[in-house]
This record gives sequence, structure tokens and C-alpha cells, in this order.
Amino acid sequence: MTTYLLAGGGTAGHVNPLLAVADGLREREPDARILVLGTREGLEARLVPERGYELLFVDRVPFPRRPNRDAVAFPSRFRRAIAQVREHLHARAVDVVVGFGGYASAPAYVAARRERVPFVVHEANAKPGLANILGARRAAAVGVAFAGTRLRGGEVVGMPLRREIVALDRATARAEASEFFGLDPERPTLLVFGGSLGALRVNTAFAGAWRDVLDAGWQLLHVTGERSDLADPDVPGYALRRYVDRMDLAFAAADLVVSRSGAATVSEISALGLPAVYVPYAVGNGEQRLNAVSAVDAGAARLIPDGGFTAERVRSDVVPLLGDAAALEEMRRATASVGTRTGTENVIALIDRALRG
Repeated sequence: MTTYLLAGGGTAGHVNPLLAVADGLREREPDARILVLGTREGLEARLVPERGYELLFVDRVPFPRRPNRDAVAFPSRFRRAIAQVREHLHARAVDVVVGFGGYASAPAYVAARRERVPFVVHEANAKPGLANILGARRAAAVGVAFAGTRLRGGEVVGMPLRREIVALDRATARAEASEFFGLDPERPTLLVFGGSLGALRVNTAFAGAWRDVLDAGWQLLHVTGERSDLADPDVPGYALRRYVDRMDLAFAAADLVVSRSGAATVSEISALGLPAVYVPYAVGNGEQRLNAVSAVDAGAARLIPDGGFTAERVRSDVVPLLGDAAALEEMRRATASVGTRTGTENVIALIDRALRG
């Protein structure tokens, strides 16, 4: 029986691909022991037990970004975190470690190397995090979601995706999706969303341009986010929702997407063969823009900077695209070169290689 330790967490961007791989391993090897290493503070503390996996804890030790009290304490705290992981590796006789970035991954990589346990790195973002940059130097295998990700030894394997996205047949589900959102299955639909909390810039732009979308003969499915107070005009053809727990149906209804460009979002949209217009979130280190680059370069998507995304920009750039069937079809065809639904299987193949090595 193989014992796997999957390390990562903090945010959904780390937890969701981890859980997708865990599910894939459990489906392939029902008798395998699948453990997850995370922190008490991250999203994994709730999501991992809910999915039925045992969660082992390690202290959350952020890398210091500036010389201060935390920087002075960092070496001893990091050594303690490494010792915690080494104890887990010993106690559970772990055969292989798989890291997905985040606070749990860095000590896991060091502990695995010291215990001579092979480890695999998966990087979801086009701009890799520090933990994975360090881990990739000694990893048995390294997988990246996007072409062009600068990570030592990185192989493009795609993103491990949620099961409901991998299994989605958009054509078959379109009637159900249209009924779910109160839309006409015979009319094309523009899906607009910005994540669970919404995107103020995107919401504001479409608050001023939704009529133009409808006048172009399209419907609009607008997921504003739970915190949005955007008024619902309550007109036929415009379905405004604060939150959607069936994004698979939202994608099934869509013919074009306007959204932020988080790693999972870009991966899901590309895997489903949907053309997209990305409006990268401008805060942070620019990873959202980089996540969209491979799709844009392939011709599968277009990019509009957050600062320039206004109602007028919707009218000048998005609305004309709605009427250009040839351009939309070309974008759909281009998704084949950047999207994949086999990210989970590809990462598992890296794990198998590490075990054989």
C-alpha cells in the first residue's frame, strides 16, 4: 500500500488542485493512504476534512520579506516546521510527497529531501511562488499549469480540475443550464464573473453596458459576487446572480466569458473550449496577467487591463466580438492548444515516475 502526503494550502488556488489529485489517487487506488499536510489557518483546515482526508498540521511560517522581528525568528521557526514534517514522514511511512505551494510546502520539500523521500512539485500560477521555486531545485519531477512558467525542470501538465468541470458536456447540459438561469437556450450567452467576492471594475463596466450586450442579440449571465450591491434591472435576457454554486452550469450556458484570470479560472475556461476576454486583477505581483498570456498568445482569449476596463471599453471591444462569429470560432479552436482536462492524470503520472525513480 502506497502512502501519499500532499502538501499545500492557504488559498483555494492551492487547495483545489491538491484535492483534485487526492480524488484521482483515491479513485485509482482505493486502498492507498492519502494524507494532506496543511496549516490550521488555511482554507485546507475546513475543506480537506470535508472531503474525507486526514489533515496533518505544520506551523505556518511565512518567508520574511523585510528585516524585522519575524525575520529574526524565522530560522528557528522554520527548523521547527521541518522537524514537524519529518516526524509525520517517519510516523506514517510516507512513500512520496507532492507539493502544491503555500506555507505547508516549503518545510515539506526540505523534510522530504532530508528523509530521502521523493517529492513532486506542481505550480498552478504562471509566476511561481517562492516555496515551489526552492522545491523545484531538488524535486524528482516538476509540473506547471502554463507554458512559459519559469520553474526549474518544469513540464507543462495543466491544472488538476474539479470533477464537475472535467466531466462537463456543455452541449448536453445547455438546456438544463438555461432553465437553471432562466435563459433562452437558442440565444448566445455572455457569462461575466469575477470570483466569489466579485470584481468591482468588471461589475461597474457592465452596469453601464448591459443594454449594449442585449441589443447585440446576446443574453447576459452576470455573477456579481456576494458583496456586490449592483442593482438587478430585472429584464428578460439579463440574469444577475450574486453567487452561483453551479459554475459548471454557468459554463454550459456560456458562448463567451469575461472574467478575471486566476489560474484555475483560465484553466477551466480553456479546458472547456470557451473563448474569453480576461481582465486581470491588478493587485499583487502580476500573476493574473501572466496566467492569461498563453491563452492570449494562442489566440484563444483577449486581454483588457483592469485600469482601462470601462463601459465604453465593453462597447468598443467586447460588443463587436459578439457579432463576429468567425472570430469566436477561431478563438474556440485555439483553446485546444492551451486547455486540457487531464491535469490530474498528468500530475499522477509525475508521482508515479517519482516513485519509480
